[in-house]
Amino acid sequence: MRWKRTMQLLDVHAEGEIGKVAIGGVPKIPGASTAERLAWLNSDPKGQDLRRFLCLEPRGNPIGSVNLLLPPTHPEADAAFVILQPDQAHASSGSNSICVTTALLESGMVEMREPETIVTLETAAGLVKARATCREGRCERVELTMVPSFVEQLDVVLDTRWGSLTLDLAYGGVFYALVDVRQIGLTIEKHNAAALVAAGMELKAQVNAAYPVVHPTIPAVSGVAYVMFRDVDPDGAVRTCTTMWPGRADRSPCGTGNSANLATLFARGKVKEGDVFTSRSIIGSEFRVGLSGLTEIAGRAAVIPTISGRGFTFGQQTVALDPFDPLGSGFAMTDVWGPSAGEIPG
Repeated sequence: MRWKRTMQLLDVHAEGEIGKVAIGGVPKIPGASTAERLAWLNSDPKGQDLRRFLCLEPRGNPIGSVNLLLPPTHPEADAAFVILQPDQAHASSGSNSICVTTALLESGMVEMREPETIVTLETAAGLVKARATCREGRCERVELTMVPSFVEQLDVVLDTRWGSLTLDLAYGGVFYALVDVRQIGLTIEKHNAAALVAAGMELKAQVNAAYPVVHPTIPAVSGVAYVMFRDVDPDGAVRTCTTMWPGRADRSPCGTGNSANLATLFARGKVKEGDVFTSRSIIGSEFRVGLSGLTEIAGRAAVIPTISGRGFTFGQQTVALDPFDPLGSGFAMTDVWGPSAGEIPG
């Protein structure tokens, strides 16, 4: 073979959301911290080329993420990772943390101990502690202690084509705009997925134009990454649909989104320390969401969320770049990727 670059990926999903894990061939990413590595991946042409190589056609697709496993820089961390998606590299993700933990343990990269293994993950947003329930060589469930999450602003008013909408801006590892879905006349069900993501992409652009946000202590984390629609099921479970560029729905209930939403629930007095509830995705898969503690970030009240869900491996592949391939830099077409296909960064 005349391949210029090869990487080995383990296929994993967490409650339906694909989070492939790059377990071999990952190049050295510059930076003294994972936050600096994130910034390099999003700003340097070589970092953007790597994202396009893994996330765009012909090797990638709009559904799911690719997690780059990196050597940790924090002394307490067992592994570090950055999440690559078609638009950019992202700082943190609950579903991807579950995928990475499952991959590390079931591949043997981190020794599995039964009945429980604790894995500390370094993300650009901070350390995530993963408590994995293990049996007979399987990682059965992962409970994550997420990074401190806080409210940026409650009850933001935005003039839209649906009229005047009220939303919350909150941080759960990345920034979210949280919207009660019935304001746009929809419910969170599979047959509404296309309409939800179209609305989410439109609202994300409006929110970022009107309300720029930057993490108070991590400048590399800025801007609203996702719009998450929310509702409450008849049994009291939170129902969510996180909409992701270039126009798709998160298949999982969304760990960072639920962390951000938890901060808003606490701010409104709807949850207290020690509470645990169910969050359900657009496909019906579930996370358990808990409020394990309280803290503060740069003088702001913050919550420490826990997110519990399951990861499953389903394959392994090698992806490669032929140096003579005229389409090697990646491409996207509107028939699959939607109208944003021509706006892919890098």
